[in-house]
Amino acid sequence: MNTTTLLGPMKGAVRREIGGVTVDVVQTGNARVKRIVYPPGFRWSKNLKEIVGTELCTHAHVGFLASGEFDIQYADGTVEKFVAPQAIAIAPGHDGWVVGTEPAILIEFDFEGETVERLGLKRG
Repeated sequence: MNTTTLLGPMKGAVRREIGGVTVDVVQTGNARVKRIVYPPGFRWSKNLKEIVGTELCTHAHVGFLASGEFDIQYADGTVEKFVAPQAIAIAPGHDGWVVGTEPAILIEFDFEGETVERLGLKRG
């Protein structure tokens, strides 16, 4: 897939880079829209675990995987596979990694600290 348009500048976005991941964030009313670019070879437990200081990712992720492939694994061993184009909903408490040789580009929607409750993403 040609990702040139997906990776172009986002009007009004604030850009951060952490652990090799590029995150562009735009505030939209009471929510945020993010474009997250996970590079090939990215794995949360390898690239972000030490930076974040938790055993697993504690964030919920809801959005649209626009490009690439991404797998996640919860603490109980459950694995979910995501292949673009696909809507995703990932509860907190997971590891995740890019599959293949192209970046995984996620368009994500969140409510900062209220995402889990507002979107009903508690893993039980």
